[in-house]
Amino acid sequence: MAWIILFIAGLFEVVWASAMKQSEGFTRLWPSIVTLVGMLVSFGLLAWSMRVLPLGTAYTVWTGIGAVGAFIVGIAFLGEAVNLPRLLAAGLIVSGILLMKLSSPA
Repeated sequence: MAWIILFIAGLFEVVWASAMKQSEGFTRLWPSIVTLVGMLVSFGLLAWSMRVLPLGTAYTVWTGIGAVGAFIVGIAFLGEAVNLPRLLAAGLIVSGILLMKLSSPA
């Protein structure tokens, strides 16, 4: 169950990071509210998962999901560049997440 909660926490990290970009430096109300609510949910779920999972594993997986998710949102919705080095970097992050999952005792 902790892994599912951690995955959802990572998805909320993508939500708040994307909303923060749309808030234009917290000058737009609704994206700013989504950012703050997303942060609270994401941090709360991360904290819950850390009751079971090791700190290093939980934090690394949460950050990795957020990083790769934000990368995908940037490409899919914000017109950010997609090229081989960026794709390889994202692939390495995903590989690291999978290795952390496989090597975790919990």
